[in-house]
Amino acid sequence: MPMTCAVTLATLRSQITLQKVQLMSNQRRAVFLDHTSLDLGDLDLTPWRETFGELVLHSSTTADQVIERLQGADAVISNKIMIDAATFAACPDLKLVLVTATGVNNVDLEAARRHGVVVSNCQGYGTPSVAQHALMLLLAMATRLPDYQRAIQQGQWQTSKQFCLLDFPIVELEGKTLGLLGHGELGGAVAKLAEAFGMRVVLGQIPGRPARPDRVPLHELLPQVDALTLHCPLNEHTRDMLGAHELGLMKPNAFIVNTARGGLINEQALADALRNGHLGGAATDVLTVEPPVNGNPLLSGDIPRLIVTPHSAWGSREARQRIVGQINENALAFYAGAPIRVIG
Repeated sequence: MPMTCAVTLATLRSQITLQKVQLMSNQRRAVFLDHTSLDLGDLDLTPWRETFGELVLHSSTTADQVIERLQGADAVISNKIMIDAATFAACPDLKLVLVTATGVNNVDLEAARRHGVVVSNCQGYGTPSVAQHALMLLLAMATRLPDYQRAIQQGQWQTSKQFCLLDFPIVELEGKTLGLLGHGELGGAVAKLAEAFGMRVVLGQIPGRPARPDRVPLHELLPQVDALTLHCPLNEHTRDMLGAHELGLMKPNAFIVNTARGGLINEQALADALRNGHLGGAATDVLTVEPPVNGNPLLSGDIPRLIVTPHSAWGSREARQRIVGQINENALAFYAGAPIRVIG
């Protein structure tokens, strides 16, 4: 009999705790300001719906709609929509900003601190997706894939006098040297893939960082690499890190891959180098301004051996679902009183 009472009491306590959790959850209101920047309708948002009593999804939000839409919300989810000082001042219920990306340049961190708002981001979610994209770009340049596709579309293979087209020289990656600028989680993943293709990986010294014996200074790195991939942040030290002078140091047949930030390379200098035939090719997933509504030097149609992808390297369904998971972890940790992935 005492055991039965104990079991009943434990069950009752469990039910009371569950009711309290559910009540607290029902009091949480989260608003996602730019839902379609993450979810194409292929993601499972069930964890969010369980964590927040009310989850409001807006496909996109203009600057003048932000404050109105965040009234009464204690959490805002945003990818690229700006959360500025005026927003924090006008939304006193707001306690948590959940950024569905690593970069938090769309949040006024100082204003968030003044108003006691926690800002959490996502980290490392896209490593497999971005790493394979970087290698895909390198392979496409080495095999001249865009040129051969274009040749077929223009009927050159169909009218060939032999069984194959070999109009565009193909390069094997095995035995070539890859320079890596940025050797964190993502850069390390790219290095492993490159080594699987038989490449030799050399780590470069990122401007503005303390010198290390295992890092080669940029002016020494560039002349020796057959390919260069960028995986470093954009800051005052790395902006225009590769300009006309630096590009001129590279081998005439070298490849460049940028899946980091557009401002790392001077875009006009890169366009000029490709037009002049100096470089074997360049591929970028990023531009200085995105979307490039006012044009960009790299979007001109007369630049040879250039591949541009629309900042899509991170966007695999698996990577985006990992973002959903991390956002939920961040929210649960915050409500438990132990915030994680806190920025600022």
